[in-house]
Amino acid sequence: MGLVELYVNFFITLFALLDPIGNVPIFAAATRTQSDSSRRWLIVYISAFAALFLSFFFFTGLGLLQFFGISMDAFRIAGGILLFLLGLDMTRGDFLSMFEETESLTEETLDAHGMPLRGRDRAKKSFEKFVVPFAIPLLIGPGAISTVIIQAGEAQKYGLTGMAVGLGAIVSAAVATMLAFFFSGSISKLLGRVGMVVVIRVLGLILCALAIQIIISAVSVITHDIIVPAAAHPYSGE
Repeated sequence: MGLVELYVNFFITLFALLDPIGNVPIFAAATRTQSDSSRRWLIVYISAFAALFLSFFFFTGLGLLQFFGISMDAFRIAGGILLFLLGLDMTRGDFLSMFEETESLTEETLDAHGMPLRGRDRAKKSFEKFVVPFAIPLLIGPGAISTVIIQAGEAQKYGLTGMAVGLGAIVSAAVATMLAFFFSGSISKLLGRVGMVVVIRVLGLILCALAIQIIISAVSVITHDIIVPAAAHPYSGE
């Protein structure tokens, strides 16, 4: 596998796992009370965080898991549990309330002069709510982190050049995510709050199923395929 193929495969896989297109409705619903300026800055912060977080695991992930004695399958199971809990919140609770700001003004929503925070300052405050659960584990899940660690092993075969190409793929995926989220405002206006709630409930159900599948696949590996292979890896043609 050459450097070009490494870049293309890494970028496509990572973009699919981040799934910014699928997460656009959730982001749009969660930021419907934000101004356009604040939303744009929030998109930049989330994308930058994704790039930095994935880059960190790209360079240190495998060594970090080895240091703590954590296997990749154990990591997948833990991530699957987090995704499942998040999916439950999306399907049965008012998921949007954890992101939206209340109408009452508090010290956290006022600047030093007692004026409401706007634009970049408001985005900084909102980002604190978006780190968990939106950025992690909804956007950056165990699959994305696992892929970054695995691809780091492939990139190391090409030395510094390979690592630079891998880093470029991560940055490219983060930029593509940023561009996708820029359309969230239009989607929010198109669907309205009721439409967003419906979309989030459906996505929550899908997320729960995805989390269960991640756990089943990891348990299948740990137990040496005691679980039926067709259940652990559906649609694989095996």
